[in-house]
Amino acid sequence: MELNNSFIELIEKSIKQNWDRNALTDYKGITLQYKDVARKIEKMHILLQHAGIKPGDKIALCGRNSANWTAMFLAIITYGGVAVPILHEFKPDNIHHIVNHSGARMLFAGDQIWENLNEACMPLLEGIIELKNFDLVVSRSEQLTYAREHLNEEFGKKYPCRFRAEQVSYRKEEPEELAVINYTSGTTGYSKGVMLPYRAIQSNIIHIHEKVGLMAGDNIVSMLPLGHIFGLVFDFLYGITVGAHLWFLTRMPSPKIIAESFSEIRPRVIACVPL
Repeated sequence: MELNNSFIELIEKSIKQNWDRNALTDYKGITLQYKDVARKIEKMHILLQHAGIKPGDKIALCGRNSANWTAMFLAIITYGGVAVPILHEFKPDNIHHIVNHSGARMLFAGDQIWENLNEACMPLLEGIIELKNFDLVVSRSEQLTYAREHLNEEFGKKYPCRFRAEQVSYRKEEPEELAVINYTSGTTGYSKGVMLPYRAIQSNIIHIHEKVGLMAGDNIVSMLPLGHIFGLVFDFLYGITVGAHLWFLTRMPSPKIIAESFSEIRPRVIACVPL
């Protein structure tokens, strides 16, 4: 890891250097290689741009840990948006509050999440996109509707001869630029948002790398919810910057599932908290 690079540069270099490596796997489900992640990121950049989303706009994510959740998070920050991860266990009224309080313009949600939400309670949202297949389930914007319906067409126009590693080029962020608004679990009322600049995330990743030293191709089993900053930074963002292979359990990590996955995957490192 080149520690003098910006955080977004670390992501870009890792994607290019690990193009044909496995990146994200839903346990017993899909696997995305780094080149697949790059393709999803680029498609989401096209969608956001054509939908009128601007750098600095807030975009919320709510769903279980998954390959698509993490690919969408990377798309948001490399585009210049501010990511607002929301714990999938939150009740609908708390999700409504976080979306409104953060000022999110779009919400990407798991299918079991958005079905229980009331879009009328989130008047600032321009649309809701379902994370499993990236279907547009709610739209208040003709631009967004058009962008989603013509996404593959627009991608083909931009890359008519195949999307290649050398075409991956992301912006360079400022250290004090807002990257994430991370909401607490709301022990004393509604969740409170913690505003995290890129400087804070990068310094933690550097510290983790100095202590742990993962290498490209190492396996990580992601058990901690990515809506929490520990799981987000340690399991996901650090793993991506070094070219690791991240595995997501996608469901409640019971002792049986944990033991089975550890035996099969043989992770190099495990991040956990007391249950």
